[in-house]
Amino acid sequence: MAIALFRGQHGSLAPGGSVETSVENPGVAHTGGPRGLALRLLGPVSFSRDGQPVVLPRSRKVRALLAYLALEGRPVLRSRLCDLLWDVPNDPRGELRWCLSKLRGVLDDSGGRHGTERRRVLAIEDAIALDLSDVHVDARELERAVASGLAEQNTAVLSELSQWLGGELLEGITVDGNLELSGWLAARRAHYRQLSLALLGELVARAEPGSEQRLLHLRSWLTLAPFDPRGHEQLLATLVQAGRVAEAEAHVAAVLRGFEHEGLDWAPLRSAWHALRAAHAAPEAAVVQPVAPLVQPVAPVVQPVAQVVATAGAAPPAEPRARRRASIAVMPFTEAAAPAASNTRLADGLTEDIITRLAKLRVLFVIARGTVFALGQRGIGAQEAGRILNVEYVASGTLRRDGARVSLLVELAETEGARIIWADELSVRADETFAALDAIVDRIVAALAEEIESAECQRALLRPPSSLDAWQAYHRGLWHMYRFNGPDNLDAERFFRTALASDPTFSRAHAGLSFTHFQNAFLSLTPDRERQVELALSTAAESLAADDRDPAAHWALGRALWLSREHETSLIELQRCVELSPNFALGYYTLGFVQSQAGDPRSAIIAIDTARQLSPFDPLLFGMLASRAVAHLRLGEIEEAAQWSAKAAVRPNAHDHILAIAACCAGLANRRAAARELVARVRARAPGYGVADLLRSFRFDEVAEQLFRRAARQVGFGE
Repeated sequence: MAIALFRGQHGSLAPGGSVETSVENPGVAHTGGPRGLALRLLGPVSFSRDGQPVVLPRSRKVRALLAYLALEGRPVLRSRLCDLLWDVPNDPRGELRWCLSKLRGVLDDSGGRHGTERRRVLAIEDAIALDLSDVHVDARELERAVASGLAEQNTAVLSELSQWLGGELLEGITVDGNLELSGWLAARRAHYRQLSLALLGELVARAEPGSEQRLLHLRSWLTLAPFDPRGHEQLLATLVQAGRVAEAEAHVAAVLRGFEHEGLDWAPLRSAWHALRAAHAAPEAAVVQPVAPLVQPVAPVVQPVAQVVATAGAAPPAEPRARRRASIAVMPFTEAAAPAASNTRLADGLTEDIITRLAKLRVLFVIARGTVFALGQRGIGAQEAGRILNVEYVASGTLRRDGARVSLLVELAETEGARIIWADELSVRADETFAALDAIVDRIVAALAEEIESAECQRALLRPPSSLDAWQAYHRGLWHMYRFNGPDNLDAERFFRTALASDPTFSRAHAGLSFTHFQNAFLSLTPDRERQVELALSTAAESLAADDRDPAAHWALGRALWLSREHETSLIELQRCVELSPNFALGYYTLGFVQSQAGDPRSAIIAIDTARQLSPFDPLLFGMLASRAVAHLRLGEIEEAAQWSAKAAVRPNAHDHILAIAACCAGLANRRAAARELVARVRARAPGYGVADLLRSFRFDEVAEQLFRRAARQVGFGE
């Protein structure tokens, strides 16, 4: 009692239970489903009448039963259906009857439609079948089109049919618990996936090279087979033909990430892309030749599941990270000449140390060592690695030996624009290589962090304030914070609060907010000095609570404690800051700042010089120079104090306190003209400023305080 269904509107059920089929136009797929009844199985299961959706029962069992009967196309025994769909329920036949009643409510016509009654859910003795002879079933129409020969079909017909390819067969239906049904579904999905790919392959071959229609079909292809290298090669060729090379580059990076995540070999696809790009760039290849069709029609037979490309969703770009940190990949440093084993170990060790110390800063998302070394071993260059890893910045370096010296050339580039934003060359004597390694690493790490911070500030400045995320708002705040005046400090506070509104656990934003309160108190920018000291302490504590391993949190707390006259506790926090990250320049500077006023002045000079070596263009460089001047003053080295303070006074953004220190040091060194000029500059900016303002802001010991009072009297800079 074989029943052959799914013949569009050309078949009818014969009285004896068999189906009579028409052979009219056997080679043409019926695509008129939307004008009548339509059952969609490619994608989420759905049913419609004249284009209007019919609500299906929410029961997955009902949908699975509908799909199984529709695709089998023959009567199926009730006992067979019970075994497949139910895991020994109390009353399997009763549950089957309930499911069938729901299907009849959807599929059958009770007489209201055109005044006729039509049953499509049929009970044939002890079996169940569906009569879908007047229903457009997308899966069966696709099967008929392929079986009758895609090359013989009209392009318009195939295009219309392709619009019904909604995705995976029976998307969303799971059949856990029954191995036989799971195997059936896997085989059917593989079968219809192959048919869909055959249809799309035919449409790709017919479409104009570089056309939007060709791209549309290729993207549908890759939705069904996201790890099919042939489809990706076709898509890349089409993008290049359309002049969309940058889009092709981005696609390659995303696809390679997907392949890597799935443990698949992406080397052939990468090689194909390089060949395609080289052909496009060659002068004689002004027009890229179309790629030959890669897909051949597939016979409509079920393929073994193992032979089918797995579909685990398209290979999308890496999931977006929360914008709390910029991201960087440090690629393995290379040797310029044929390396000896010891040189290779030196380059690898240098790379590993930079990765580790960058991560300790906790302001950058740093790609792990294993990933970058794996890419390096595969011959992936820095820029390509940056795109594959989806990071904003990539650092690379080359080690060279030149006689008795070893030189290291380092570059930092933006991934998106392939723009080098910083480069430097450092060198050491060959016999001092390992002794000097730490100093080289420290310099590189601090420079990378500083340059990325500067670049991120510039990016944030170009965006409308209302569109900033937490990371961008934080960098807008930094830009204003380092201008050291009242209006900018107020703007900095506002942007830091915007960042914290988006991400209350953003440690660096809390630390920045603490520094704005510190500046309000230290520079007397607001009248509520004691309140600002309290706020500097509380927001620094919030930074520490958010991330107690962030050196900036300990730095902020150390400064706030110093402001509240807790000298020893301040030094403990600042020491913890540089222990967490030996590359955090502001930590060393603030250690020197505190020690220069009332601690060990020689330790202050060492800390300040370390900060200057780590960050020679730091926005707080004026403070570093002035703090060193104070340390020399306390050591009785008046001439050195005058020299260092004069350097501080000419730095950009040097505030009134810096000019006042320089004036006093110049007076003590008998540089009266220079001292009077500096006093005039201070008075022009702050007419009421005097030495009392300087002493109120700093925490000088008794000896330093007396020196500043004496100098102020000498240069007319009194109370």
